[in-house]
Amino acid sequence: MDIQVAGESLAIETLEMSAMPSSKDSQPESPTKALSAQSSMVALRAADPQEGTTVQELPPVDRGSGAWTFCASAFVVEMMMWGFSFSYGIFQEYYTSHPPFNTASPVSIAAVGTVMLALLYGESFFLFPLLGRYPDFLRVSMWAGLATYFVSLFASSFATQVWHLIILQGAGVGIGGGIVYLPIIKLLPEWFSERRGLASGIVFSGTALGGFVFPLLLNALLNNLGLRWTLRIWAMGTTVASGIAFLGMRSRLPVPRYNAVHRRPKLLPGKLDFLGTTLFWSVAITNMLQGLSYFPVSLYLTTFTKGLSNQLTATIVLSLFNVSAVIGQIIIGHLSDMMPYPSIMLFSAIGSSLGAFLLWGFADKAIYLYFFAIIFGSLSGGFSSTWTNSAVECVGGKPELIGSVWTGISFLKGISAVIGPIISGFLLQAGQGTTMAHGFGKFGYGAVELFVGSCALGCGVGSVVIALARKQRVEVLPAF
Repeated sequence: MDIQVAGESLAIETLEMSAMPSSKDSQPESPTKALSAQSSMVALRAADPQEGTTVQELPPVDRGSGAWTFCASAFVVEMMMWGFSFSYGIFQEYYTSHPPFNTASPVSIAAVGTVMLALLYGESFFLFPLLGRYPDFLRVSMWAGLATYFVSLFASSFATQVWHLIILQGAGVGIGGGIVYLPIIKLLPEWFSERRGLASGIVFSGTALGGFVFPLLLNALLNNLGLRWTLRIWAMGTTVASGIAFLGMRSRLPVPRYNAVHRRPKLLPGKLDFLGTTLFWSVAITNMLQGLSYFPVSLYLTTFTKGLSNQLTATIVLSLFNVSAVIGQIIIGHLSDMMPYPSIMLFSAIGSSLGAFLLWGFADKAIYLYFFAIIFGSLSGGFSSTWTNSAVECVGGKPELIGSVWTGISFLKGISAVIGPIISGFLLQAGQGTTMAHGFGKFGYGAVELFVGSCALGCGVGSVVIALARKQRVEVLPAF
């Protein structure tokens, strides 16, 4: 028989997970590691050992052209969707200094980028259940999201009021980009198990690489072609690049077919037991604290550097910050496959906190900011590479809930992307250019630096709580 019915794709993955041998000396991750060393054919035959049956052999996990083609394609989509959003600072500077938007308030102009990021992070929490109920429409949703992205960004080139930008470049691009990004959340756990962290790091590094390259390209386009054609060219370029990447983003598991006998799954995939666990909430809140420390740095590091030096130095520091995040994503993701991810989180949090307190806090020369950009950019910028392994462990033996956990973490990270810059803006305004004792916090940034370092330190405390909750969860899991 062909594997084409609803629910069988989930059964296949569950079989791959449950087929692991039990061991008294196994690491805590073992209950959630999927079988990847053996062929999926073994699991399929175990599901239906009757002679004479015909089964569909699945591509291997963690290796092979299918897995790495998906990884490369997801990297491109990540770079195009998120890299552009994290480059909004280029547009913000342009809007505030060029007509027709230079007469608008800075808050309303900043709202364009804030709305874009908030939707990219938050909408997946509400849309992902739809993808679980209608998995056969995955590719349709990708193209629909890309069409929304293109139309919104292209139409924003005709905007004459800031509220036009908020609706089109903010909400429209955010909604479209979030829909395009949803399949990555669903498909990555299908293709990767033992190398899940490494694959996540490679995919997520697309954001950092885009954040490094795109501001240079956008700045050149704005200076040479103006705003209107920059937005139009970028809309067309993003559509072409993402459309090509879609060719490599395919499901590993057979796409279910639904009929009167095999009905569609419920909108919510069963009981969301993870919402009642300490492990999930400690992971989610810890990632929110990490966002509160990261986003103010990405927003104000360039401005602070210009106060100490010049525009060229500020550009170099920002470039180091973004390039370091690329390296950090890959390294931290790879390390999270080899050792407990709370240890990686703790090291990242402490290093980021010390960097904020010492290197940024007492910086009176640009050289300190070079080191800060490298350390904070790699450690804090690579933190999200732990998401996939932590999400898998939060759901225990229910792989169908991995996406729900991931989108829950992303939703809280989106909240921090909004409130982090707002809080730091109020703190910077309260400082009003003053310097604290012993030269800490030049140009009134002392309170912001304390806020960033404290949130990073709180992230370290959260990592310890995760380790304790993780140990408690493993102790109560039934033996295989």
